[in-house]
Amino acid sequence: MATDRNASLDYTRPIRRIVIGTLVLCLMALFLLWRIDSPRVERMRAALVDRVVPSFDWALVPVTKVVGMVEGFQSYARIYEQNQELRRELRQMKAWKEAALQLEQENAKLLDLNKVRLDPQLTYVTGVVMADSGSPFRQSVLLNVGARDGIVDGWATTDGLGLVGRISGVGARTSRVILLTDSNSRIPVTIQPSGQRAVLTGDNSPVPPIEFVETPELVRPGDRVVSSGDGGVFPAGLLVGQVALGSDRRLRVRLAADYERLEFLRVLRSHSNEVIEDPGALIAPAPIGPPDPAMVQGAGNG
Repeated sequence: MATDRNASLDYTRPIRRIVIGTLVLCLMALFLLWRIDSPRVERMRAALVDRVVPSFDWALVPVTKVVGMVEGFQSYARIYEQNQELRRELRQMKAWKEAALQLEQENAKLLDLNKVRLDPQLTYVTGVVMADSGSPFRQSVLLNVGARDGIVDGWATTDGLGLVGRISGVGARTSRVILLTDSNSRIPVTIQPSGQRAVLTGDNSPVPPIEFVETPELVRPGDRVVSSGDGGVFPAGLLVGQVALGSDRRLRVRLAADYERLEFLRVLRSHSNEVIEDPGALIAPAPIGPPDPAMVQGAGNG
């Protein structure tokens, strides 16, 4: 067994040397063939290329497939990166769209406030609704304006459509507004065109009733309701809403203010009005009595 193994090794080494030497000679001959600058050798090279290269198409198929797969993978990677970039841009555009919609709504609210026609003697402070502190028993909102802005208890507040409520509670930087729908709210109103005087009474419902109407027969659903100015609490002529007939057959008011979208409120400065010292109290007008004789005599002398 050892003799056979040595004999095979003796035959393998010469054959390996012969193969390596032959391969080296072929490569050197191919190198010299491609380096010789001669027309005859050039024709020989062209004939060799025409004869050998077409027959190697089958060997180039795997290489071509691999190259195509690599190019496809690179293209897929580029498409994936572009898709991720487009997704990021889409999320950013959605955020911009939401911000634009919010700004558009705020701009529309401010434009509505500017369209409200008020008495030229009235000035106002515009505040942003910070929170809704409403409950089944109390309905109010908070504004981001307070004593530092000159806000005083009792001042009326409106939105872009109509009267909302009055200031009741003032802090340094915030103030609370009791809505017309609150059960503590009592507002003297005038019903047009009949001119009937009444009181709008909040009952924590979106359509508060009107009470103490002088002549209810003269009031019709759809009549306009405005503040009367009685008691010196609110300025006269502020739009409150329209008369509606409730399911309980009571006269109620469909408020003009949009209570579902209270974002900005205008606080009306009422310098000549009565000052409310007790929040929630209704300032009634002074009783009408006979004129003072001294005042009548003084007027006659004037």
